[in-house]
Amino acid sequence: MLQHAPATSPLLGRLSLDEIPMLHEPIVLWTFIATMLGGLAVLGAITKYKLWGMLWRDWFTSIDHKKIGIMYMVLGLVMLLRGFSDALMMRLQQAISFGDNMGYLPPHHYDQIFTAHGVIMIFFVAMPLVTGLMNYLVPLQIGARDVSFPFLNNFSFWMTVGGAMLVMLSLFLGEFSTAGWLGFAPLSGIEYSPGVGVDYYIWGLQVAGVGTTLSGINLIATIVKMRAPGMTLMRMPVFTWTALCTNVLLVVSFPVLTAVLALLTLDRYLGTHFFTNDFGGNAMMYVNLIWIWGHPEVYILILPCFGIYSEVVSTFCGKRLFGYSSMVYATIVITILSYLVWLHHFFTMGSGASVNSFFGITTMIISIPTGAKIFNWLFTMYRGRIRLEVPMLWTLGFMVTFTVGGMTGVLLAVPPADFVLHNSLFLIAHFHNVIIGGVVFGLFAGMTFWFPKAFGFRLDPFWGKMSFWFWFAGYWFAFTPLYVLGLMGVTRRLSHFDDPSLRIWFLIAAFGAVLIAIGIACFLIDIFVSFRRRDALRDTTGDPWDGRTLEWSTSSPPPDYNFAFTPIVHDNDAWWDMKQRGFQRPLSGFKSIHMPKNTAAGIILAGLSTVIGFAMIWHVWWLAVIAFAALLVSAIVHTFNYDRDFHIPADEVVDTEHARTELLNAHV
Repeated sequence: MLQHAPATSPLLGRLSLDEIPMLHEPIVLWTFIATMLGGLAVLGAITKYKLWGMLWRDWFTSIDHKKIGIMYMVLGLVMLLRGFSDALMMRLQQAISFGDNMGYLPPHHYDQIFTAHGVIMIFFVAMPLVTGLMNYLVPLQIGARDVSFPFLNNFSFWMTVGGAMLVMLSLFLGEFSTAGWLGFAPLSGIEYSPGVGVDYYIWGLQVAGVGTTLSGINLIATIVKMRAPGMTLMRMPVFTWTALCTNVLLVVSFPVLTAVLALLTLDRYLGTHFFTNDFGGNAMMYVNLIWIWGHPEVYILILPCFGIYSEVVSTFCGKRLFGYSSMVYATIVITILSYLVWLHHFFTMGSGASVNSFFGITTMIISIPTGAKIFNWLFTMYRGRIRLEVPMLWTLGFMVTFTVGGMTGVLLAVPPADFVLHNSLFLIAHFHNVIIGGVVFGLFAGMTFWFPKAFGFRLDPFWGKMSFWFWFAGYWFAFTPLYVLGLMGVTRRLSHFDDPSLRIWFLIAAFGAVLIAIGIACFLIDIFVSFRRRDALRDTTGDPWDGRTLEWSTSSPPPDYNFAFTPIVHDNDAWWDMKQRGFQRPLSGFKSIHMPKNTAAGIILAGLSTVIGFAMIWHVWWLAVIAFAALLVSAIVHTFNYDRDFHIPADEVVDTEHARTELLNAHV
């Protein structure tokens, strides 16, 4: 059904009271009230404890890669609450909407929810968490004091926040896209989506995409140019290798997303016809371009998690990682092949048997290096002294869950099978099988594993295990029924069903979603309880997990400058090698350390970019022009601001390092 375009005014563009959905949507109204109360409570607590100055000075304007990494992860966890609440709403709607009962969500609202769920979980949950871990760990693992471009790092983070703010704003002002998380044309074109929903989608992703691309460039430069002496490419930790391949994928693929969204913007704003079905346009070009970005995006998310599992298995089995070289080569092969499989997402679109066969074969081939990684982890565990700590539980859960997802992926790589299953809930189950089992489990394993590195104490193991088991059980309850429903022919994106025999499967799926929600709550409780009990959870050895890579050679948490002395690497397992050599950190000979200052320029530039996006969404042209001019002026002013550096005196370095080194030397 065609929608009606909103009226415009010279001053406010498409803005009007009618665009505030809470005035006629009770669900949105109560969500707005709850959000406002929660926001006021947080602001009140910050004001009461006089934290504004500290937050602005030490965090918001920080260019320390460690603090920026933590802020990325905080953003990801906050957006997880919003994205998963959408999932709960969808599961509840599908569980109760049968026959004459139409449920509590109108179809148009339901379409917005499943679109927002996909966009938020991929772009603003998984991506910030992955980027946050890479930001925090890569400089520490390669022996660098920071990333190559510290200011760019701050700017990238705030651009991601700006994109998230635009997506969140759509909940209370206007609407969000109903065209799915990939915004397929021609449904996302102006003819079928004349409202602001698709514009929120476009500008939210464009603003965040700039930050993501710049972050990728930054991390590539850091890994290539700032490794410690002796750290050749084949001596890098596996997590750093996966981060390098991830950011290569990111830098090559995200400009494609930028370009395809720019072309869609021209179709919507200027009346061009790149993706229409008339005037020479071709909607299939949009599908090809979006998936040329979209399939590498899957590996952008999973490859760093493969690196996390490698670090975790090696640490908690007390062994070197089995087959280091094969792990590296498998990662490179996956990186290359991820560009040769995008068409398996639309086997049914009439490309022809020859084309479908090629992409089916490449899809099967890419499972080989992934399978090699699974065997390497299994052989690392073989005859190892396995400790079933929380990160290891997440890893074992991944190996079970992801293997099933890989098998169903190979099934879908067969074009005849895909013709039957491509638009069914079977595909939804497969996608969540690999994303939850691979990415989400890996992110929780990584956050638990490196939490003591960042804060100096472990997370409480009881609540960590509770979170894992609720997540693990919840996944299988939530998505196994979708495999069954998909094989029965139930298609995706439906909010109402006529066949009452399907209801039991949706009820089981809704129960699984509730279990996952409890798992998320347990993780948040874990963080809260751990901060309350941090003295009891602090590991006095200074080496909480006995990790094998270079980041464990620093104190926990590391000082601002990471390393007072540049480490020299002799082995793949750098910290393990240092300990075997009887490594003793020097207690004298320290020099002043040159460090860049914090800056507000990143948050200012990102804020102006967000204002431009908002103005373009609502056609407030005068605001867009003013914000763009201010953006240019701010960028030019920042380039002339040279007063960005300060020095940490040598005696300060000595005092800080001496106190922390005693613990590490005692442990060695």
